[in-house]
Amino acid sequence: MRRLQTADQGETQALVRAAAGRVERLQSAIESVIKGKPEAVRLAVVTLIAGGHLLVEDVPGVGKTTLAQALARALDCSFQRIQFTSDLLPSDVIGLSIYNQHSGVFEWKPGPVFANVVLADEINRTTPKTQSALLEAMAERHVTVEGTTHPLPEPFIVVATQNPIEHHGTYPLPESQLDRFMLRLRIGYPEAEDEKQIIRDRERAEPMEHLRPVMTGEDIRELQQAVAEVSVDDALVDYLMRIVEATRDSEMLDLGVSPRGTLALFRAAQAMALTEERSYCVPDDIKRLVLPVFAHRLVVSSRFSSSLRRSEEAEAVLREIMKTVSVPL
Repeated sequence: MRRLQTADQGETQALVRAAAGRVERLQSAIESVIKGKPEAVRLAVVTLIAGGHLLVEDVPGVGKTTLAQALARALDCSFQRIQFTSDLLPSDVIGLSIYNQHSGVFEWKPGPVFANVVLADEINRTTPKTQSALLEAMAERHVTVEGTTHPLPEPFIVVATQNPIEHHGTYPLPESQLDRFMLRLRIGYPEAEDEKQIIRDRERAEPMEHLRPVMTGEDIRELQQAVAEVSVDDALVDYLMRIVEATRDSEMLDLGVSPRGTLALFRAAQAMALTEERSYCVPDDIKRLVLPVFAHRLVVSSRFSSSLRRSEEAEAVLREIMKTVSVPL
C-alpha cells in the first residue's frame, strides 16, 4: 500500500476507502459470531491495526474468549492459546532450551508466544512470575532466553482475557504489564434480542466453525502502515496532552498516564479514523478512546476510594477530567 502522504488527495481517499473496506470485512466476520457488540468488535480491530495489544476484562460467560478466537479465525495467521493457571511456568509461555543427547547441544524449543495472534486466556489466574514472561514480548516483539534474543513473528498481537480482579483466585496484573496493553474493553451482557439470536445461532451449529479468514498477515501490516500515515493536527495533539497532564496532576490519582499511554491513544485515534474512512483525526476519536486506552493505566488514590470497583473508579476520575479539558474547535 502506498504511503498516504505521498499520494494526491484523490488517491489518498481511494486508499482510505480500500483500507476501510478491508476493516469492514474483518468487523463483519467477527460480528457474525459476536452478536450485538459492534463497539467491542470495533475496538478490538482498532487495537489490531494500530499494532497494540488488547485486554478484555469482564465477568465469566459473556464472550471474552469467543471474541479473541473470532478475531484469530478471521485472520489467515498463526494462532496459539495459552490457558493461564496457577501452576503455569514462564518456560511454558516463551519456550526453553532442551539438551539433545544425540547432537550434544542445546536446542531452542519456542513456546506458544511465537505466533501472530496469542490468546492469553484468564491471564490474571497465574502468578506474577509467569505474567511477567510476556513483558518483553509485548513491548519489544522478541524474547531473550539465556542471553539469546529470539524475534517474534510479525504481525504480533496478544489478546488477554481476565475476570475482574475482585473475583476469587486472581492475581492482579502489575501496573507495568497493564501499561503494555493498548486498550482494555468490556463486552457486557447482551440485550435480550441479541441473546435470543445467540441461542438460535447455536441451536444446530457453532457459528465459529463457519468463520473463514478474510485478511492475511500482509494485509494487517499494510493497514498498520496506513494507520501511521493518518494526519493528526497539532491542536488535537495539544488536546491529548492536556488530558494526559491532568491525570498526572490530579490529586485523586496516585499514578497518571505514562508516555507509553500517550503514544497508545495517539495511534489508536489514527486507527479509529481509518476505520471510519478518514485520513485525518477529529476530537471525537480521542474522546471515544480515552476510557478504554487510559483507565487501566491509572491508580486511584486510596483517599478517594469508593464503593465502585477499581476499574470503575478510574473511569469516573477520567470522566471528571474530560469535563475540565477544553475541546479544540
